[in-house]
Amino acid sequence: MTEPVRVGSLRGIMMRGPDVSATLPFYQDMWGLSLSHQEDGLALLRGTGTEPFLYGLKDGPVYGIEYVHFAMPDRESMDALHAQILARGHTPLGKPAEFDDWVGGYGFETLDPDNRRLRFRTDVRVLDDQKDWAKPKKVSHVVLNTPDMEGTQKFYEDVLGFRTSDYSADQMVFLRCNSDHHSIALVRANYASVNHVAFEMPTLDEFMRGIGRMKQKGHVPTWGPGRHGPGNNPFAYFVSPSGFVIEFTSELQQIDEATHEPKVWSRADPEAMDRWMTAGPPTPAQRAVMQGRPDPGFPELRTE
Repeated sequence: MTEPVRVGSLRGIMMRGPDVSATLPFYQDMWGLSLSHQEDGLALLRGTGTEPFLYGLKDGPVYGIEYVHFAMPDRESMDALHAQILARGHTPLGKPAEFDDWVGGYGFETLDPDNRRLRFRTDVRVLDDQKDWAKPKKVSHVVLNTPDMEGTQKFYEDVLGFRTSDYSADQMVFLRCNSDHHSIALVRANYASVNHVAFEMPTLDEFMRGIGRMKQKGHVPTWGPGRHGPGNNPFAYFVSPSGFVIEFTSELQQIDEATHEPKVWSRADPEAMDRWMTAGPPTPAQRAVMQGRPDPGFPELRTE
């Protein structure tokens, strides 16, 4: 059987909501991102890597995800992914073409089962590396709440080539598109929404210094620091001025495709959620904010 075309990597995410672009100073002064491009009602924030942006802020009427941003290695693989989506019975929002925005590149968009827009690009604008210490280098992973975890998992696996790395009981599944333990994770929920977005710090020291920077500026973690079982990554969660949950992380487990077998982690074992036992379980308030606000996505664009 022919191996499915796999998404190359996670580039980042574009968030939207009422006046979210006004929260730009928080991400610059506290979170450690830098402005790479700005237009009226839109701000693109970069990390220390070469991506043109990791996190976008777009003004809009509803809080949620404007699009999740993925990379493909080249135009050939982009065309092959588009063909695969069609062959699996789904209809992308258009054919692969040139993007005419500041980021540029070549690609297309499609919707997942929750009407969440996914954008795939290759040949984008490339920025110079920055050497700033204790600043996010990339978006490590995006965690999505979904009312149909199994159906959405099947879409990401069968249509986009993701693979399952692990489960958190029957409540969460961790999906990878490359060696990173997870680029997307799905949480069983009553409605579709964003759970959180994690930013990778290059080292554990930089992870801790990022937390320290936030604390020095009066913004303490709402959960963490600790170290998760699935993915083995350190975590510290914060709530942005717009109410979005964001995370500092580092040292995400790298998967060996030849030997890895998915594991079901127990939620009854507190060390499965926090191996250091420094953070404890999430509080009811933390669980509530990670439920997010219902995000209808883009049903008006669905052509399936």
